[in-house]
Amino acid sequence: MKKVHVIKLITFATVLLFTPACEDLLEEVPVSQISGLYLDSKAGFEDAVEATYSTLRDWYGREGAFTLTTFGTDTYTMGADGSFKFVNQYTSQMDSRLSVTRDFWNYFYTAINTANAVIDRAGTTIPGLDAATQKIRVAETKFLRAHDYFLLVQMFGAVHLTLKENKEVQKAASRTPVPEIYKAILADLESALADLPVSQAQYGRVTKGACEHLLARVYLTKATSEAKAADDFAKAATHAQNVIKNYSYSLVPDFAKLWEQGAAEVNSEVIMSCQYSTDPLTNFGPTVGTNNVGSGLGNNASGNGNNAHLYFGMEYDTQPGMQRDVFYGRPFKRFRPTDYLLNVVFKFEDRVNDSRYKKTFRDTWLCNKPGTYNTTWDTSKKSLTFASGDTTMFIPGYEMPVEERAKKKYQVLVPSLYRANLFPTLVKHMDQTRPDRTYEQGSRDFFMFRLGETYLMAAEALIMQNKAAEAVPFINAVRRRAAWPGKQAAMEITEAQATMDFIMEERERELLGEMHRWFDLKRWGNLVQRVRTYNPDGAPNIKDFHVLRPIPQDQIDRTTGGAASFPQNPGY
Repeated sequence: MKKVHVIKLITFATVLLFTPACEDLLEEVPVSQISGLYLDSKAGFEDAVEATYSTLRDWYGREGAFTLTTFGTDTYTMGADGSFKFVNQYTSQMDSRLSVTRDFWNYFYTAINTANAVIDRAGTTIPGLDAATQKIRVAETKFLRAHDYFLLVQMFGAVHLTLKENKEVQKAASRTPVPEIYKAILADLESALADLPVSQAQYGRVTKGACEHLLARVYLTKATSEAKAADDFAKAATHAQNVIKNYSYSLVPDFAKLWEQGAAEVNSEVIMSCQYSTDPLTNFGPTVGTNNVGSGLGNNASGNGNNAHLYFGMEYDTQPGMQRDVFYGRPFKRFRPTDYLLNVVFKFEDRVNDSRYKKTFRDTWLCNKPGTYNTTWDTSKKSLTFASGDTTMFIPGYEMPVEERAKKKYQVLVPSLYRANLFPTLVKHMDQTRPDRTYEQGSRDFFMFRLGETYLMAAEALIMQNKAAEAVPFINAVRRRAAWPGKQAAMEITEAQATMDFIMEERERELLGEMHRWFDLKRWGNLVQRVRTYNPDGAPNIKDFHVLRPIPQDQIDRTTGGAASFPQNPGY
């Protein structure tokens, strides 16, 4: 089991956005809660490094981040509830006042300035801190700064690049071209890679393998951006293969076991995770554990823990024989699978070989409220009586005939009956450790990087170099793991099948709900086309300019020169 302890969260002077716009008020607002001299002590330096991790919990497992990465894609659309449906619909409400983009802009630049404060002290003598440890801590911080800039450049394009600590309020800013942003990201990661260890004494700190995984993802993304270079795909393939071959990571043999809670969250497949704890106190600050497998620290400014368990569930708790409980979760009904996801990506006829549909979605609910009830949506029978533990609902995943459904002693939800509040429920993020059925602060770790994705990145990079034959073993390793017992051979693909179209679907079979899809579609250049084809709620309004998010209006307003100095992205 991982141990966790609370890391102090420190606020340093931040970039641009975190002060009022008026000149006379600027002088009255403190820009730092501590003296900069504190960083020159061992305790202060270590606290600052750990504080740099804090933004991970503001992103991973948060509703806003899922809104920006899961909504408005080809595989998820809007469920019955939620405040940000317009992000999925790409309406004019998605503008420069959008709170989720504004908040993440603020979070990332706070973390970046903290990172800058640490990195500026690289090479200085800090009493009580040995040079070797200081070098590793600086490497961790460079990785985290690169991670944050990578998210920013993918979402917003050209952003303000600052690599020095702001010690006072800054109102001058400009949008640095995308190639320069990528140059800075790669410089940080290459420098970090040289100094990071293969493993760390504390579970949660960045490792060499995590750095190579992120390098592979950055090069893969850069290769189709305006910063692209001829060798990007080759470098992506090299770093991904290094992670697979040169470290001790391995695929968890059973895909379902990968999503178990507790000790199973620290496993051989996890390269980096954002950690949470059942202790509510640690969910109000970053945490670190003690284990060498993988890495990941994080913080959540609002103290809500990993909330991913809330968003992908259907309305089971109002159905006959059911009431809300901890095991089945609190269903916010935010994200509903598209027909394309259920009928094409997880094609019914493939499920006899591929276990991932069954292990990704819940299809059965057992009675926790015994009694006799009238049926609701399954009209193949009029009423049903349930004892505790009886099946109350089943989702077969195909259009079971009415005559067959009538024989079942429970309601059967077939695809023609799916609706905004009734649909297959993603189980990857379910959290049964919550103390009661209304509790929102989830405690399970969020897997940022895992080896299943590394294999698929290696394959994608090779396919893009016209090396499909070399890509096949990496794809088949993932697919063999996903096979039902005895079906491994049936899951393997051939060189002719190793295409980008295949990768686009295989990534969702493997990585569904792990905050990749919007970035994937943007990288492949088919976000607009796929939303128009597969997401009927987003299709009418999505435009070419939606491949970038709107720059927060606060940033523009608080920059000297306004839009002339910091222009908005086109279309907003």
